[in-house]
Amino acid sequence: MNPAAGACHGAATVLFRADASPEIGTGHAMRCLALAEAVIETGGRCVFAMAQSSEALDRRIEAAGAGNRRVAAEPGSPEDLRITLAIAVEEGCRAVALDGYRFGEVYRAGLRASGARILAFDDLGDLANLHADVVVNAAPTAAGLPYARIAPDATHLLGAGYVALRREIREAAKAERKPLAERRSILLTFGGSDPLGLTGLCIEVLAPSLPEGDRLTVAVGGANPRAGAIREAALRHGARVELHVDSSRMGALMAGAGLAVSAAGTTVGELAALAVPTILVVAADNQAPAAGPVSEAGWCRVLDGRRPDAVSRLRDLALALWHDPAERARMAARAVGTVDGDGVRRILDALLGTPPDPRLQPNPPCGTVP
Repeated sequence: MNPAAGACHGAATVLFRADASPEIGTGHAMRCLALAEAVIETGGRCVFAMAQSSEALDRRIEAAGAGNRRVAAEPGSPEDLRITLAIAVEEGCRAVALDGYRFGEVYRAGLRASGARILAFDDLGDLANLHADVVVNAAPTAAGLPYARIAPDATHLLGAGYVALRREIREAAKAERKPLAERRSILLTFGGSDPLGLTGLCIEVLAPSLPEGDRLTVAVGGANPRAGAIREAALRHGARVELHVDSSRMGALMAGAGLAVSAAGTTVGELAALAVPTILVVAADNQAPAAGPVSEAGWCRVLDGRRPDAVSRLRDLALALWHDPAERARMAARAVGTVDGDGVRRILDALLGTPPDPRLQPNPPCGTVP
């Protein structure tokens, strides 16, 4: 982060409205957490408002120094909007960052009418109006989406320059790393919840196939409902599998990998920043549009995890790359420079680089909601 950035941001409070669950994963909330860390680094305050979360994610939010409020309502409903607005007013929030697919246009319009600056993390460009002041889409396909029509008055932050990296990833990217040839582990990570249940299946086919002395480093998210079964699978393979559950050291795990197998979600930007040759596995429909263009950069290969033969195809591709260090070195070289660590600063400057709207005042008279 640029230390001077805090000069214009002051002590702003930002509200983050996102959810996480085994069904929707943790990517929306983790993307918000990356920006929240940056707000706190520059002297601001952050509050998360969540209708769905997990104990592991709550611990991460608390460790980052952010507040965490519960929204006891159906996500995206009028009651959700009422509660979220009340929290924004009570906390004196200057801006609201919204991330998720269940927030419709009425909800978004209601947030913007509050007077807060609204940031929309968006992936699909499929709404008629985003009702946002700032739109962030870090996918390589973002410039082709209709943001000029659906967010005509917003600042558009599109492309890899706006990847929001968490602090631990930014620090790992700056630290000295082992040469790729000396990294003897394959990192296996399918996000916070792994909705397709690929982790255990991949352990069973990859761990026995690795050369002696090499290992599979498995990172399991805190929202994964199959964590117990995955632990049992890891134990069956002894020293060939190193298991990490809800790790706070993902940056170090990525930096130590000679190859990564990852869901094609928010982890993509992190692996690119660390120049790790990667197999991206499309594990959800919303990941598919950007996966192909990402692979065109040459640092990753893409595989569709929704296919019935996905696990066997993944095994064959992973082992082929593992036994081809020259190709992995070429992939790593192509990743260098594709994602830098300044995306969160650029987003923060766009969101908070303007004076607060006087319509949103802290501590209004009892019972009033804007």
